[in-house]
Amino acid sequence: MTRINGFIGRRDFFKLAGTGGCAIAATAFGGSLIWGKQDTAIADVNPANPNPVNSNQALKYLLDGNQRFLHQRPKYPHQSLRHLQLVAKAQYPFAAILGCADSRVPAEIVFDRGLGDLFVVRVAGNVASDMAIGSLEYATAVLGTQLIVVLGHRRCGAVAEAIKNAPLPGRIGYVVESIKPALAKVNLTIGAGDRNDDAVIANIQYQAEKLQQNSMILAQLLHAGKLKIVGACYDIDTGKVSIIT
Repeated sequence: MTRINGFIGRRDFFKLAGTGGCAIAATAFGGSLIWGKQDTAIADVNPANPNPVNSNQALKYLLDGNQRFLHQRPKYPHQSLRHLQLVAKAQYPFAAILGCADSRVPAEIVFDRGLGDLFVVRVAGNVASDMAIGSLEYATAVLGTQLIVVLGHRRCGAVAEAIKNAPLPGRIGYVVESIKPALAKVNLTIGAGDRNDDAVIANIQYQAEKLQQNSMILAQLLHAGKLKIVGACYDIDTGKVSIIT
């Protein structure tokens, strides 16, 4: 089993993920990865990054970058040719973003970051699909990222469609169906603006919870104190990112 600083190697990670659809167990065993009953893997939780950024510092980097973007004072860090060549050798992103695919919410720009800083997964409605969860498991379990931000945004079209609850063509309905459970606690009788804002926040919280509930790898890292998952909402009118508690 190949390791990176005591952690699962990329090649073995993909072998593990594809072995008979086996799940990853949420319990560490002596800091190693072994096979247990019913061919269930037990994941290691040692950091892959030789100099990991802890979750609190990572969140500060993001919010500081957003303030620079918000006040039009960007530094454009890590965007030089030299840095491009550096991260071509290896990547150690300090944060992972599960964001909406909306063209107005590019994470690297709104957080004023550069090459190799963020591991970004974008899908309409910032939905925690199986593919998105697998990507975030890779970011945390292999690359050693200790922060996941579920980034939604105001006036999200996917959330608005979930509220409408009308038939949709093609596979768009798959996205909307993944958002509808988040609306269970939303008062859908209030005004359209407030209703949409409440639904966006509810969806951010729901998808963040889904990451923990549907991934034993992420749950294990959370339990070990090696991962934090937070929700955040981007205001497309002002450019401000607010943390959702």
